[in-house]
Parts: sequence; structure tokens; C-alpha cells
Amino acid sequence: MDDQKILIHARFSPNGSVVEISERPTSLTAQEWFDYLANHAGTTYQALAGGRGIYRLAAAQLADFKAPFDSKAA
Repeated sequence: MDDQKILIHARFSPNGSVVEISERPTSLTAQEWFDYLANHAGTTYQALAGGRGIYRLAAAQLADFKAPFDSKAA
């Protein structure tokens, strides 16, 4: 289970802004979550065709990234 990867899917508008991204904390917009991941896990990103992309993160790493935002919502 330690090496389980979570795929975070992102979809972009024609102008390059993020319109949808999975695993997003409710306290962040889609663009804010993408920017956060780009700054903290940019090497795990893979661009795809059709205005899409994915991050491949370990489940524990994703939990660590989401923790500060989840505590703000509580």
C-alpha cells in the first residue's frame, strides 16, 4: 500500500486556466489547487492531449498535501 499511486486529473480551458481538478480541498479553487501541486509536486505532472493533465502522487503524499487545507475547513 505504501506505493499506491493516486491520479489527480486536471482539465484546462483554452486560455490555460484550470477549470476542473480532482482531489481538490473545498477551501481552494481549481486553479489554486493546481498551482499548489505545481509548486510542491511539479515533477509528478504529465501533460495529456485535449487540455488535460495528471499528477501521480503516493497516497500518503496526497494526504500530506491536503492536511493543511482540511484543517482550515474544520
